[in-house]
Amino acid sequence: MKDREKRTAFIHHPIYAEHDTGYGHPEAPARYRVILEAVRGDKELWQELVEVTPEMASRGLIQAAHTKEHFRFVEDAVEHGDGMLDADTVVSVKSLDAALFAAGGACRAVDAVLKGEAKNAFVNVRPPGHHATAQKAMGFCLFNNVAVAARYAQNAYKEIERVAVVDWDVHHGNGTQGIFYDDPSVFFFSMHQYPWYPGTGSRGETGVGRGLGTTLNVPLKAETRAQDQISAFETAIEEIRTKAEPDIIFISAGFDGHLTDPLGQLRLEDDDFAAMTRVLKAWAAEACEGRIVSVLEGGYNLDTLGATVASHVRELTR
Repeated sequence: MKDREKRTAFIHHPIYAEHDTGYGHPEAPARYRVILEAVRGDKELWQELVEVTPEMASRGLIQAAHTKEHFRFVEDAVEHGDGMLDADTVVSVKSLDAALFAAGGACRAVDAVLKGEAKNAFVNVRPPGHHATAQKAMGFCLFNNVAVAARYAQNAYKEIERVAVVDWDVHHGNGTQGIFYDDPSVFFFSMHQYPWYPGTGSRGETGVGRGLGTTLNVPLKAETRAQDQISAFETAIEEIRTKAEPDIIFISAGFDGHLTDPLGQLRLEDDDFAAMTRVLKAWAAEACEGRIVSVLEGGYNLDTLGATVASHVRELTR
């Protein structure tokens, strides 16, 4: 077994399974459970992990990435049992707690990596976050977990000035992009199916103002071959390395680009997610002492999701 500081942190909390989205909703509590079962069930992998329990994010942490009005809207919707925040985004009695623990889990992963508890981290979290904008919930997402954690890293640790966010979910991370669109301290990269929900993420979206040039989108056609997607991913990371020198790298780790996923039309398999993980580990080793925080986003085939995530986590441990 490796020394504690050389292992990968695995952050999770049972509250993530209590965000009840209702019968038939793809962003279901079982997503959390199948991932936990797959990772725990691999005894060799589990020995390489440091199990970490998060705390709830404070209102102040959330509002570093979201408006006060947005926080109150989610809070009120849960309190009054409003049910739907938009056509896709459901809340129930435990949803605010789950969302605060979700953002808190991403922040706790930052602590684990920056304080030397682990070399990198994966957060098995729900609800997901990358569609949540500064002003609104959408696309199954209440608060933007990665954006909250990126701001937390910058505000809490003096050694973290520049951040990179790599989003490989099949859907464009419009919320994360929007939050950092004019911010030169955060480089945002998304590779996603296009045109597809939410309709954003064209090549022409590259940032505004002081943030011009710090957003890179690589839109892919449906049914793009996996080898072509991996090649495009590697090329994009090589391009980003010439522009960005991050002090920490976040992954918005969506697994709905898997060829079996019901909400996407890309062709990736488990080995492809492991390959992208290796590319990012090599960049992180060169740029930021290996600091990677990976946070679950999409992935909706319950028969394959656990094994796919385990392949990603296994690569983080190596």
